[in-house]
Amino acid sequence: MKHFNSLMTMCLLLGALTAYAQPEAGMPSEPGKCYAKCLIADQYETVTEQVLVKEASSKVTVSPAQYETVTEQVLSKEAGTTLSVVPASFETVTEQKLTKEASTTLSIVPAKFETVTEQKLAKEASSTLAVVPAKFETATEQVLEKEAYTELRVVPAKFETVTEQVLVQEASTQLRVVPAVYETVTEQILEKEAYSVLTVIPAKYETVTEQVLVKDAYTTLSTTPATYETVTEQKLAQEAGTRIERVPAQFETVTERIQTAAASTKWVKKKADRNCLSANPDDCLVWCLVEVPAQFRTVTKQVRKACDAGYTASGDDCIRTVDVPAQYTTVSYQKLVSPASSSSTDVPAKYTTRTYQKLVSPATTETREIPAKYTTRSYQKLVSPATTTVVEVPAKYETRSFQKLVSPATTEVVEIPAKYSTRSFKRLASAAATTSTDVPATYTTVSYEKLVSDAQANSTEVPATYGTVSYQKLASPATTTSADIAAKYATRSYKKLSNAAATTVVETPAQYNTITKRNLVKAGGFTEWREVICDADITPDLYRKVQQALVDKGYDIGPAGVDGRIGAATKAALVKFQRENNLPIGNLDLKTLEALGVQR
Repeated sequence: MKHFNSLMTMCLLLGALTAYAQPEAGMPSEPGKCYAKCLIADQYETVTEQVLVKEASSKVTVSPAQYETVTEQVLSKEAGTTLSVVPASFETVTEQKLTKEASTTLSIVPAKFETVTEQKLAKEASSTLAVVPAKFETATEQVLEKEAYTELRVVPAKFETVTEQVLVQEASTQLRVVPAVYETVTEQILEKEAYSVLTVIPAKYETVTEQVLVKDAYTTLSTTPATYETVTEQKLAQEAGTRIERVPAQFETVTERIQTAAASTKWVKKKADRNCLSANPDDCLVWCLVEVPAQFRTVTKQVRKACDAGYTASGDDCIRTVDVPAQYTTVSYQKLVSPASSSSTDVPAKYTTRTYQKLVSPATTETREIPAKYTTRSYQKLVSPATTTVVEVPAKYETRSFQKLVSPATTEVVEIPAKYSTRSFKRLASAAATTSTDVPATYTTVSYEKLVSDAQANSTEVPATYGTVSYQKLASPATTTSADIAAKYATRSYKKLSNAAATTVVETPAQYNTITKRNLVKAGGFTEWREVICDADITPDLYRKVQQALVDKGYDIGPAGVDGRIGAATKAALVKFQRENNLPIGNLDLKTLEALGVQR
């Protein structure tokens, strides 16, 4: 019974009592089977129903009034008359007037130069030395690496390491070039010879001023344009109509409680009676039938409020019709007050002041001497030619080591030939030398101006000059012409009501919430005999099968997992499975094993 005590709920305790007590009346008594009184729990069925959350409603869609555009011609300016002035016409009269008296001018013939080009020493001739480096050739020879010796099979020969210097590269000489030295020589070179410049002193004139007729007297006509006044009047822009105003309906939240599980009863194990005289305390357990209250769920739904004053309910909205008055626009146009007129004005003749130059003294010349120009040039003059110096390059050696025989072998002499290795070193093929290259002197081209003919002056007679004077002579006086101006019209557009505002109703279905509740099908709270697993058949392997079946069905059996022992977590999972499947609670009866899929 120790296994049952670890699993035990009320049914397990009742089973333990019956195992020790005498069989009760009505208890099944089939040989080889065990029975226990198990608590039969209440049986429920799950019922799902729809709960109204928001009633069905309708939504009003407002179609605004439609207008068509009407276009008409409106007077913007009355007809009138304009006067255009035809100005007086003039003819141009041209005559010759003296502008400058005859005189003599002096023109300068400047001095002439020819360009003389000659070669000037820029750098003296010299010679440059180029070093031809020494040449080496690679020589290959056989170098003793290990002398010949005799080898004894038993006692090997002894060697000592001999180190000597081996020529790698023979001594040679290198030639270093000492470049030529130059000094900078500066001298003055003629750039342009001296010459004379003639400066002209121009002739002097005095200014003579006189009045000359430019334009004859004439008459001008000026027009006074017609005057208009602005007349303003009201014109219909949009006809009167109606519009529908829509305000969303207001809802209030109403909460109510809905029963999800009816009231029921259940058996609860109490403490043992203190006055019990039995040695086994399980004989004195007290079971009480306790009422389980009904279960409720709070459901919230929306309830519509009444519309405000002036609005009527229409679906989910509150609407009202509002009159829209006609709209007018202000139209202005120009009305003739006085027609156009003209007036004449006399314009006097115009004169201009004419100024010309009168000779006072003729032109002369003066001579100014211009000195010769020199430029400074620099060139390189050889001070000492290039030379060479000889630098001794010592021979190069490398250290090599080879094995030298110290004592020969004593037994069974075997001749071993000497070993040679091929080494390469550089051997002088031709010593360094120098080659001399003549560098010719360099010259630069110098150009300067050489005087060919001196400046001189030429005298040229300048005749008197005359200017063409033009003035305006009246040909025909100014006149006026009149032209009729037609009245002006503007295109005016306004909106005319074609379809009045209207509403359309869209139905919105009611909204429901799904409520799940449990209804009592069969009341429990009593015990009855059920076949259970006998004590001899309850093994850790059976427990492991039960635990694995619970895990496979998604029940939590605790952190210990499938360990073959029914602990508190496994027992709680078993009771939960029995309650959810309307099975007797708390024991391993055959119906429970069958529901778990566990075979004995």
